[in-house]
Amino acid sequence: MSANLGERLRDTRKRRGLSQRELSERSGVSLTLIRKLERGERTDTRLETARQLAHALKVPTTRLITEHTEAPAGPDTVNHWAPVHAALAATPDPNRNSPEEPTYDGIRDALKAATPLFSTDRFDTLTTVLPPLLRDTEALTETHPRARPLRARLLELTGWLMTQTRQFDAAELALERALDDATDHVQAAATINNQCWLLLRRGKLAQARELAVRWADEVEPRMSRATPSELSTWGWLLLRLSAAAIRDNRPGEAENALRLAHSAAVALGQECTPEGDFLRTFGPVTVALKRTENAMVAGQPEKVLTLASRIPAHSLKPTSNNRNRHLLDVANAHTQLRQYAEAMNTFQEIRAGSPQWLPHQQYARDVLGRVLSGSRRLTPEMRELANLVQLRL
Repeated sequence: MSANLGERLRDTRKRRGLSQRELSERSGVSLTLIRKLERGERTDTRLETARQLAHALKVPTTRLITEHTEAPAGPDTVNHWAPVHAALAATPDPNRNSPEEPTYDGIRDALKAATPLFSTDRFDTLTTVLPPLLRDTEALTETHPRARPLRARLLELTGWLMTQTRQFDAAELALERALDDATDHVQAAATINNQCWLLLRRGKLAQARELAVRWADEVEPRMSRATPSELSTWGWLLLRLSAAAIRDNRPGEAENALRLAHSAAVALGQECTPEGDFLRTFGPVTVALKRTENAMVAGQPEKVLTLASRIPAHSLKPTSNNRNRHLLDVANAHTQLRQYAEAMNTFQEIRAGSPQWLPHQQYARDVLGRVLSGSRRLTPEMRELANLVQLRL
């Protein structure tokens, strides 16, 4: 969070003619925290708190903050993935003398076999499989340029994985290289979609918004003859735009982007996975999940639960990142309404489907922390879940 947060908050509040107490009442943020921020005793706060303050002051969130980075992975995670980092940064060895040099067919088949490990959150297996696959793909592409699309796809998946596990610098490197290797506009836009997600997780709202707007304009298809791949790519960029806009306290822009994304979903008619790419799964359910997410960001827990009750979330795989994120929103809504038993049931549902995904989610730690703070006693299940998400009791 910008070190100037307190100064910006104070100046904006005074221009609005509000006292600190009035701002506290309008925003729901404690008077104590507002005072500490303005005096510089606190130089950071949650992104959702900054959005609440911005909403009360009727300004974009980025008026108060420049960026707010989700807590990056700790040293244990970074060390665990060190072989992947090394493989990403390595250059091919010109003196490499392997008895079995990689082939196009071999790399293509290996990548196809590895893709389900990404889509089902098999993180432990990927730490072993991914480094040699990255090295072999790099070596092959140096001598066989037609392998570039394979490298682009592998780097895109790696960037997605690094973002998922909050290893943001490695994610940025992988996605930049994937974009450089993209051989067509749709593949490039799919990588841009992941870059927008990375920017959102880093709290770079303005950059995410601008990137999504530019590329959504570039790839907007003619609806009458658009392919599923084109509709999915355009729809996802609109969803990223909506996510950036709602966090930047631009609800009108967020809703407009959702409306356009919905039109793409209607054109598809159902959830679709173009070319078998799980990262591009898109359709009416995906849009509904993101509408619910926006309601949670806007601090409307009752609306979240109402919308969630209408979504056939069971139609998505338990390991779907979109489904899991949606369930965290549901757990958060229950928590804000002090429905702690329901929140715990939702956490257990996520854990049952994606036990390796949950520990990497800062959002999960934040929500579970509120559940435990509001509960009269900690059950063994609560303690076990807290240990899984690395929440200190």
